[in-house]
Amino acid sequence: MSDHNSSSKAILYALVANFGIAVSKLLAALYTASGSMLAEAIHSFSDCANQILLFIGLKQSKRPPTREHPLGFGKVTYFWSFVVALLLFTMGGLFSIYEGWHKLHEPEPVSQLWVALTVLGVSILLEAGSLAGCLKEIAHLRGEKSFGYWIKNTRNAELVVVLGEDVAALVGLVLAFGFVGLTAATGDPKFDAMGSITIGVVLVAVAIFIALRIKALIVGRSAEEDVEDAIRQEISEDPGIDQLLKAITMQFGPQVMLAAKVQMKAGLSIEEAVARINKLEVRIHEKFPEIAWCFIEPDDKD
Repeated sequence: MSDHNSSSKAILYALVANFGIAVSKLLAALYTASGSMLAEAIHSFSDCANQILLFIGLKQSKRPPTREHPLGFGKVTYFWSFVVALLLFTMGGLFSIYEGWHKLHEPEPVSQLWVALTVLGVSILLEAGSLAGCLKEIAHLRGEKSFGYWIKNTRNAELVVVLGEDVAALVGLVLAFGFVGLTAATGDPKFDAMGSITIGVVLVAVAIFIALRIKALIVGRSAEEDVEDAIRQEISEDPGIDQLLKAITMQFGPQVMLAAKVQMKAGLSIEEAVARINKLEVRIHEKFPEIAWCFIEPDDKD
């Protein structure tokens, strides 16, 4: 399964779940006057906007290369993923903290909290389903690699963002359920305000994590380590090559650029060297379909 298909499915799971959750939370927030509920509603609507932006990024990344953009538009997904992190930080995290701080100092009575608890309970189930869908798509891509290895090394910005949003949403829902439950049990609205602040802190932390992961991709990262190692081995084992002098890869969304310097076997004519390099490039493209650009240069030193 391709990176794009897995990302699209994960985003769709999250969008469908979050839209239904957002509307339910907003109605419950207006009915109960719960700050935690309002923070959660804003978070879910923000997530819906984020997923739409991720879809836009995926669509734009498929545009063919142009003269001004000869390596295509794969990195546009990194830009939109970074925008999503900023929105999660501001619209989700900071607003929730502000709303909670405001209600902590100017508490308002809350009522009918059973409605909020019911909506939160159903939302937890829906969000857990969205997270399960995201993890399923990640499992398709990571194969036998551990989940921790995938998180650390993946170049798939969209799935990192969706995973971060789903985890933040589920943690936020559990926290909101707990704080609203405390408010219902004690009658003290300050617990509800504290819930809003806590949810905001969680969203800010997740947004910072996502931003740092995406920053590395925007700056420029090589292909994943195991892919690079396999490429180097493929080049080194070519019978026409005496030594691999240097190999550089660069990730552009789901695609990779490869540039390599090789020392050819002694005694080969220029024509023979060119023919062997052309065959090697064809073999690399077949074995590593993610490599969209392959530049191999014969040389005698690095």
